[in-house]
Amino acid sequence: MATATTKTKTNVGLEPAATEAIAQALNGYLADLHVLYTKLHNFHWNVEGEAFYTLHEVLEGLYDAVHAELDDVAERVLKIGHRPLASLADYMKNASLHEEPSRAYKGTELVEILLKDYQHLTHSLRETINLAGEHGDEGTADDAVGMLKDKEKAIWMLTAYLG
Repeated sequence: MATATTKTKTNVGLEPAATEAIAQALNGYLADLHVLYTKLHNFHWNVEGEAFYTLHEVLEGLYDAVHAELDDVAERVLKIGHRPLASLADYMKNASLHEEPSRAYKGTELVEILLKDYQHLTHSLRETINLAGEHGDEGTADDAVGMLKDKEKAIWMLTAYLG
């Protein structure tokens, strides 16, 4: 779970304890997204082999999607009255996903790594949806459902790539 968050003046009508718990969950997810964003760039730059052209383009699309999602998650944390994590040190301290070294990657290898990461993110999003629902935070739940659907599509496509 992410470290405690800093409050802002924003009040959207949710209990303080609820926004704290939800902001912590969102900040943990935000940290994971930052690790994934870096990992996707790493793989984009370092993919080799017969699937290079296909995966090079696919990875760019994936990191572009994560880039947009980073802003959405950080803004949701602000909307519920807290500050998003915003340093590499905080991301690494709070992320569940792990970085990969800069080296050559074959298509199947990197897709298997990403598949596990995307599965982890769907689990995290389902927990956040449940937490938001328990506290009547329909806004966070709605945002997280949209993100979940995107991650499920990525899982489907990554799985199809592996055959």
